[in-house]
Amino acid sequence: MRARTRRSTVSTLAFATMLLCTAAPPVLAQDANVANDIRRLEALIRAQQTQIDEQQAEIEALRKIVSADELVTYRGMGYPGGNRFSGIQNTPPPPPAPGQDVPMPDAPVGERQAVEADTRIQAAAVPQEQGVLTPRGRLVFDPSLEYNQSATDRLVFRGFELIPGIQVGLIEASKARRDSFVSTLGARYGLTSRLEFEVRVPFVHRYDRIEVAQQRDEGIVRSISLEGNDIGDVEFGARYQLNGQKGMNPIFIAGLRVKSDTGRGPFSIGYDEFGVATGLSTGSGFWGIQPSINMLLPSDPVVIFGSAGYLAHLPRNVDRNVGGAAVGRVDPGDAISGSLGFGFALNPRFSYSMGYRHSYIFATSTEIGGTVEQSRPLQVGSLTFGMSYRLNPKSALNVAFEIGVTQDAPDIGITVRAPWTF
Repeated sequence: MRARTRRSTVSTLAFATMLLCTAAPPVLAQDANVANDIRRLEALIRAQQTQIDEQQAEIEALRKIVSADELVTYRGMGYPGGNRFSGIQNTPPPPPAPGQDVPMPDAPVGERQAVEADTRIQAAAVPQEQGVLTPRGRLVFDPSLEYNQSATDRLVFRGFELIPGIQVGLIEASKARRDSFVSTLGARYGLTSRLEFEVRVPFVHRYDRIEVAQQRDEGIVRSISLEGNDIGDVEFGARYQLNGQKGMNPIFIAGLRVKSDTGRGPFSIGYDEFGVATGLSTGSGFWGIQPSINMLLPSDPVVIFGSAGYLAHLPRNVDRNVGGAAVGRVDPGDAISGSLGFGFALNPRFSYSMGYRHSYIFATSTEIGGTVEQSRPLQVGSLTFGMSYRLNPKSALNVAFEIGVTQDAPDIGITVRAPWTF
């Protein structure tokens, strides 16, 4: 009985020992797994902290090279994002090209980017010489085709009137139609974020048709057709942005344009013995310098633009005999010009502009046979309307119209441009 009890006790102790031996390893294994998880989490945290430190360093580096008052633009082609005024959601701007500055907002990022995006879109259809600047390091090839048409009808009576209805003398009626086509190869380059240079080389084709009817003893009708084809006056220009865009404050851009005398001037064409021209000029024949100031004012939901300029011509001695008269020193009239209008974007691709442009051209002084003759001043005013459609992020199609509203202005002008950015 005791032996059986002893064996039972031994069995119980052996079973308990076996349980302890089999239960201990799982506890130790669980502790090891927890330690491994902790080590993996610590390694992940260290990696994430390293990535955060690297991103912070990149942000600080960008802050050092960014100009806070820069306006990065896509001139003449709109902007690939949206327009908050048209109800279309804005998308982030495209990444800058190598070497191109990135605008750092003075206001909250979303607000500043929305203002700049709207300004780019609305200014796309603004007249070429009044738009925003070319981004730094970008080259814009800007070919254009321009058509101008003007017509004048005049009735002149040379003589005297005996009684109302009875005239003695010469009655002359003239009708003139003048058409000109100008194809221009232009290019702009953004030297810095605020300075751009431009060159324009025009090729001019002119065609005039003049009909003159004279009534004396018998009616005489003469028809004259003149044509001219040659290079025009090559132009060079520079534009500098005086201030940065801050919210809805205006942007001012100063410009300087130099016009050469490469075109065939009015004293370089042929004349007959009566002093009547036998050809047409393709340029002014004089050098000119034009300083100007342009303004762009973002104002919900449009951008307002305006400009003022002064074109000064350089006089020269012609020293030529025209129709038996000796022509000496000629001083072409200078011109004061100004414009005002607005641009509006209907969507991220299409925008239009409307405005008014006016120029006052002073009298031209011409020395003829030892005496100085003065021409009459000219008033040239026209209504302008432009449209711009962005074909893709690099190119656009712009169409501009001018309708003359003064006697000295051309009746209609149409310009088609296709700027391409590289």
